[in-house]
Amino acid sequence: MKNDMKVFDNLESEVRSYVRSFPTIFTKTKGYKMWDHEGKEYIDFFSGAGALNYGHNDEKMKQKLIDYIMSDHITHSLDMASDAKATFLNTFHETILKPRNMDYKMMFPGPTGTNTVESALKLARKATGRTDIISFTNGFHGMTIGALSVTGNSMKRKGAGIPLQNVVTMPYDNYVDDQDAIDYIDRFLEDNGSGVAIPAAMILETVQGEGGINAASFEWMRKIEALCKRWGIILIVDEVQAGVGRTGSFFSFEPAGIKPDIICMSKSLSGYGLPFAMTLVRPEIDQFQPGEHNGTFRGNNHAFVTATAALDYWKDSKLEENIKDKAEKTHAFLERLVKEYPELKGEVRGRGLMVGVACDVEGLSNEIAAKAFEHGLIMETAGPNDEVFKLFPALTIDDEGLEKGLNIIEKSIQDVLEKKPELA
Repeated sequence: MKNDMKVFDNLESEVRSYVRSFPTIFTKTKGYKMWDHEGKEYIDFFSGAGALNYGHNDEKMKQKLIDYIMSDHITHSLDMASDAKATFLNTFHETILKPRNMDYKMMFPGPTGTNTVESALKLARKATGRTDIISFTNGFHGMTIGALSVTGNSMKRKGAGIPLQNVVTMPYDNYVDDQDAIDYIDRFLEDNGSGVAIPAAMILETVQGEGGINAASFEWMRKIEALCKRWGIILIVDEVQAGVGRTGSFFSFEPAGIKPDIICMSKSLSGYGLPFAMTLVRPEIDQFQPGEHNGTFRGNNHAFVTATAALDYWKDSKLEENIKDKAEKTHAFLERLVKEYPELKGEVRGRGLMVGVACDVEGLSNEIAAKAFEHGLIMETAGPNDEVFKLFPALTIDDEGLEKGLNIIEKSIQDVLEKKPELA
């Protein structure tokens, strides 16, 4: 039976999303390229919404996974001990934590990003005995009830169908222009009449992905850390999308010199696009009783195998240097676009290879992304009103692929603006 797009319209739930933005059936992927059932080639500047930082079907990871499966190693084990888990624990400690002088216990809460956020919120409340959480404007942390409560997007929040409580939203860096956001938060905590209790935790993204590629300054992050220490508040950094090299360093917060109490990881942690999440916890906060937070798929052995192989990229500085080089070229290109096409009313946002252009013209970013798809480039939009077209190329992309993808974006902008003389 030959499949066509009608099968999704007829049989899949209305909740489907990306298939509407990229209306074709994909059949093959490799590196930074994807092919559909008609053989059309696409450059992938989407990277599985940040789950494929190393591109598609990395050869080394693939071979390790094949060897593991063909040897009848354990697939499903809940949180029982397995060779695959032991190898990952040791390799992550030796390759990532130890060189950075970081002391964390590793918790495997379930397979997705929202699972690690849920575990972090629960643990912060248990460790402090407090209830409330401070989140930040335009933050996105997941779609389950706890994670959704600390998410800012009103459309996604409405999907909960119930009141989302025990969370106070504060302004993210540069959300307000006329006052220092840190002083604003501090005043709420000091003032007994503010209605804001001392929270169990603050949760933030260093670069807000779904919220519009808003990058917090290193100074703001340091001030938030100091504020948390002053008030005995647990600092949770959500690294689900911004981590694993996306902004340049393995952890996106590294350049700021901060050390969060809890770190949430998923997406590209597995290296291969397999479901995998991890919560890093300072030992003194590690207070769950055995089984107090669990899940059937909290130990994905196939993901342990590929995640261990992926850590080879971080045993020297080559990948970081490559990201820095590609990021500089990408930022320079986008700055030129904003300057040469003032009709965009554009602003370049982001850090590393987590970048985008915010267009202050309603609907324009969506039109540019749709036109790019027609020309063979996959990228998505972000922000409260989808006002940002968002570039997430593979960190391992070569110069030819990067240049070709960027040129498609410029061609798409030209095509869209050509049909909008009113913007000139």
